[in-house]
Amino acid sequence: MKYLGYTLLTMLLVSCGRAPVEARKTAVNEGAVTIRGEVWADNWFQLYLGEELVVEDSVPITTERSFNAESFEFSGDYPLVLNFVVKDFKQNDTGLEYIGSRRQQIGDGGLIAQFTNVDTGEVIAVTDRNWKCFVLHEAPLDPDCAHERNPQAGSGPCGFLEREEPAGWKAAGFDDQSWEAVTEFSKQEVRPKDGYDRIRWDRSAKFIWSSDLKIHNTVICRLVIDKP
Repeated sequence: MKYLGYTLLTMLLVSCGRAPVEARKTAVNEGAVTIRGEVWADNWFQLYLGEELVVEDSVPITTERSFNAESFEFSGDYPLVLNFVVKDFKQNDTGLEYIGSRRQQIGDGGLIAQFTNVDTGEVIAVTDRNWKCFVLHEAPLDPDCAHERNPQAGSGPCGFLEREEPAGWKAAGFDDQSWEAVTEFSKQEVRPKDGYDRIRWDRSAKFIWSSDLKIHNTVICRLVIDKP
């Protein structure tokens, strides 16, 4: 079955840390290399191969403590253009979570991923300082927002910034020179929860985000892998 020039391939997909989910289908390139992807994100992600969606986090971002890992397979051709949309949970544009409760706070993000050539067992990409990221949503601009009794987005210390996705950012030839290099974070800084320990991570795979784990709520990140 053809879809926009792509073939539907059943993914091997397991949501680690929760009951296994039913295998899904995704549109992926009939490529020369088959890749196993493994991703853990706080809280939610989408992964694209170029413009085509490969996998979306199986646990909705609105699920409290939506921590899980995803394992899946897809195929593609070099250069491989890996594009992530990653979101930390926020209740609204204040950037806060648990609003109105004793737990009202600024959340924090985090992403770790690795990609392995299924045929050779070679790790062909990991999240590290070689990725580039761009911040789409930033809030609160003043951390004192977390102490407001009735926080209102855009008012007082609860200001926010929201940017549009740059046109064509998923394309191999997109100029990302103005994007910031990602920041690598330690396991202690990210404090990964459910699912993370069920994956055998390569030592080179690092937790990444933009420069601020807390204030930057939605980021897009990309990496182009040339043919080895």
